[in-house]
Amino acid sequence: MPSAALSSAPLVLIHGDDGFAVRERAHQYLHHWATTQPGWEQEIIDAQAGNTDEALRALSRLWEAVQTLPMFGAGKVVWLQNCTFLGEERVASSEAVTDALAQLAEQLKGLGQQNVRLLITAGSVDRRRSFYKAVEKLGAVEHFPAWSLADRFWTAEAQQWARERLAQHNQRISPAALETLLELVGPDRQQLATELEKLSLYVAPRQQIEQADVEAVVTRHKQARAFALVDALGERHLPNLLRALDEALWEVRLDSKKSELGLLYSLISKVRLMILAKELVREGWMKPSSSRDPSALDTFKRQLARVPADRLPTDPRFNPLAANPYPLFKALVQSANYTLAELIRAMRLLLECNQRLISSSLDEALVLQQTLIEIVRRSPQPASRAAA
Repeated sequence: MPSAALSSAPLVLIHGDDGFAVRERAHQYLHHWATTQPGWEQEIIDAQAGNTDEALRALSRLWEAVQTLPMFGAGKVVWLQNCTFLGEERVASSEAVTDALAQLAEQLKGLGQQNVRLLITAGSVDRRRSFYKAVEKLGAVEHFPAWSLADRFWTAEAQQWARERLAQHNQRISPAALETLLELVGPDRQQLATELEKLSLYVAPRQQIEQADVEAVVTRHKQARAFALVDALGERHLPNLLRALDEALWEVRLDSKKSELGLLYSLISKVRLMILAKELVREGWMKPSSSRDPSALDTFKRQLARVPADRLPTDPRFNPLAANPYPLFKALVQSANYTLAELIRAMRLLLECNQRLISSSLDEALVLQQTLIEIVRRSPQPASRAAA
């Protein structure tokens, strides 16, 4: 993440696939320049180009705007907005566009001597291109990648971002409430901003947001449906589990980047975490926990910090100290719903499910459904125990 401090450079490029963050940062610069340079004109140039001619027209308009200053010696702020020809797009690879960008880079070398501020925002940017390297030398570049479930550190960044956003309204959020919020929203900054605004209004005039507030007003976002699936497995709640599976499978059909195997691997990770949680309790490093206790998460973090590092795996994928602690905390709470033998059996069933998904022609949804039913169903108690 870029620093919160704004650059004093006359040329700023903000890019990344987190469009919400890019727009917010752009407006911070515009507000700053409007405040520090009152009376300067603003000109916005739409740089969304579907073909080479549109890209060349946008670049021509940009250079014309930079050269044409207002009367009476005032300055100008120019925003080249939503530029779509700085990455690896077909338009960007055009020889005419490449040459025009190279020429623009040369022309911008004297920008610092003029009363002009140039802001460029884009999604994809190819850092290998000469224009990008020229902007790096002449001004400032800020990158905002989107949060991703594949990044195990996204929750830590999202937590900090949410706290800072609430602090602007003199509000706070409890650790448990924040973890629940991220579980419901997923790695979507814009959706998180929307839900924070809803929570801020909901709790006012209170300053503290609690877990009950989150559960009352926050909507589960589509990117968080993977959380719903593994959470229902942990809760051992079959109706919720099958409903979450249906929703997750629907997402798989709509998104080519997702697959049934991806869902399976998330379930395997959940069971592995619950087994790890039981082992931590067996070793005496952890105590069974309840999510109803408001201080449970903080207590868990203190216990986790005292686990001997030399007794844990060196591979960060399996080391609880190298990842966000909340999933393991949730697994610790939910592991009470299973015996260790049941969790080991669940891992065997998931392995068999993996083999069937890969090697058989059976319907993937049916295979997953049958496996989850086998895992969640409780074995009938012996008659003698039932009578007791």
